[in-house]
Amino acid sequence: MDKYRHHYNVILDNMSLEEYRLRPISAIMYLQDAFARYCATKKMAAYDLFPKNLYWIVSEFNIEFTDKSPFWSEEITTEIWISEITKLKIYTDFKLYNRGKVFAYGNACWFILDQTTKRPSKTDIITEKFNIIPEFVIGEHKKFSIGEIKEKISEIVHKNNLSDLDFNNHVNNKSYINIAETAMTSEFKKTYQLKTLNIRFNKESFLDDILVCATHKTEQPDTYAHIISKDNISICEIQTAWIKNTKTEDIFDYDLAVKSEI
Repeated sequence: MDKYRHHYNVILDNMSLEEYRLRPISAIMYLQDAFARYCATKKMAAYDLFPKNLYWIVSEFNIEFTDKSPFWSEEITTEIWISEITKLKIYTDFKLYNRGKVFAYGNACWFILDQTTKRPSKTDIITEKFNIIPEFVIGEHKKFSIGEIKEKISEIVHKNNLSDLDFNNHVNNKSYINIAETAMTSEFKKTYQLKTLNIRFNKESFLDDILVCATHKTEQPDTYAHIISKDNISICEIQTAWIKNTKTEDIFDYDLAVKSEI
């Protein structure tokens, strides 16, 4: 077996202020960090590829939540593995655990790009380093596509700033999710919890670019399409599906990992 595991704790910066729970965007960032650590064990991290004029890029991310996310201070275990490699694509599947139970799972599609041409490189160097475990947690890897778009419910304009950038000087994918998340009001997020998130990155954007995020209802109930564009060209497409909260918990009644002394 060649699955990689790493442990994290929910810290203040990664929780929602409404519920003290791990934000979905933070779950995705933990998974990306775990994959980077996994690559580092194989000498395939970003800093290993840079001298070879190559860099990693994620093109798609799909995650499903089976239960409410962990509370502040609780431990999360990430488990990630390479499940499929084609001529140009690398697929990872993953699971997230809390208190011994899976609370989220999904997959991601990655490329290794040539820094000069910006085109995908062949995956031969990956197959030489990693074992493939053909275990698909959602099912066969298929290209994600947004369903039929209905009425627009909001539009947000965002100017990229330094905090949006990653080490490649591109806008970090968490910034796109942050932009889309602002379309959902605090009142909505108190009533609903995120069930699934699918995101596809179509193009890069950079410092000072002006992005427009249009959020639409779709043909599926409680499912929304967030189209982020630059100069009327789609940069990123996100689909979120939500379910109504069936139970409310008081943070002070929860069995936290860190106890109050009061």
